[in-house]
Amino acid sequence: MRVVAALGGNALLKRGEKQSVANQWANVRVAAAQLAEIVMAGHQLVITHGNGPQVGMLALQSEAGPSDAQAPLDVLDAESEGMIGYMIEQQMRNRLPAGAKVATLLTHVRVDASDPAFKKPQKPIGAVYSKAEAARIKAERGWQMTADGDGWRRVVASPEPLEILQQPEIAVLMAAGVTVICAGGGGIPCVRDANGFLTGAEAVVDKDRCSGLLATLLGADRLLMLTDVDATYLGFGTPNARAIRRSDPTSLRGHRSDFRAGTMGPKIDGAIQFVTSTGGLAGIGRLEDAANILRGVAGTIVDPLAKRLQFAG
Repeated sequence: MRVVAALGGNALLKRGEKQSVANQWANVRVAAAQLAEIVMAGHQLVITHGNGPQVGMLALQSEAGPSDAQAPLDVLDAESEGMIGYMIEQQMRNRLPAGAKVATLLTHVRVDASDPAFKKPQKPIGAVYSKAEAARIKAERGWQMTADGDGWRRVVASPEPLEILQQPEIAVLMAAGVTVICAGGGGIPCVRDANGFLTGAEAVVDKDRCSGLLATLLGADRLLMLTDVDATYLGFGTPNARAIRRSDPTSLRGHRSDFRAGTMGPKIDGAIQFVTSTGGLAGIGRLEDAANILRGVAGTIVDPLAKRLQFAG
C-alpha cells in the first residue's frame, strides 16, 4: 500500500512537556520505531509532520533578537521543516535496514493571498500559557491569543492549501523506492504575484489539510493522522465524551461543528477530503498506535463503507 502518515506537532513535542531538544529527540525515536514498521512491512511511505510547538518556539527566539533580524513566519516554517525533517530522517535511517532510501524535501505550498483565514487567525502555535501570561504577551507583542484546552496559545493565519509545488518530485522519489519526508508544518506557504513569481506568506498551513491534499494527489491508499490523543471524540473534554471508532465521511461531516478549528477540525477535514476523493481509508489516533491504526484496529477510522458513526464500547 501507499501510505501518507502525518505526525502532529503536539505528538513530537507533547502538551505540557518542556520545549527541549532532548524531548523532541525522544518523541521522534518513538515515531521512527512505529513508522519503520510500516516500511519494513513492504508499504510505500510518505511522512509529513506538524510544527505548531516548534515554529512558535522559533518565533519567540526571533522576537528576542534585533528587530532587523526577525524572521517572518514563512522563513520560520522552512526552519522548522528542516529541523524536524532532519530529526525524523536520522531516526528512520537508524531503524531501517542498511541501504534503505530516505530523503527530506523542503516543500512549497501555494495559498491564496485573499484567503479569509488571513483576517481570522485560528491556528494555535507555540507554547501553552496561563491566561495572565497570554494577556501580557498579547500586549507586548501584538500577537493574537486564544484559549486552547486548559491554557492559551498564539494563533496565526492558516489558509487553505491549493497546490503542493514539489508533488511531482515527491512522486519521482517514491517511484525510486525512497521514503519521503515532506510538507513539514503544512509546507512553506507562498503566493504567486501577477507575474507568476512566488513570495512567502505570513501563515502556517495546517499539516492535516495539506497531508489530505498530498495523499489525494499521490493516489495513496491510506492516510494516517497521528497525534497525542487515542481517537476522535464527540464531546471531547466533557463527561459525555465518546470515542468514534469508525465512520463514513458523510456522518462525520454532519458533526463537523463539534470539532475545534485549528486542532481536531482540520484532521476531520483532511480525512473527509481524502476518503471522498479516493475511496481510501483515513485513520486518526495516537502516534504510538500507528501500526494498529493502519491495520484498522485502533484510533478513529474514516471508511467510505462504514455507513454510520460507530463508538468505542
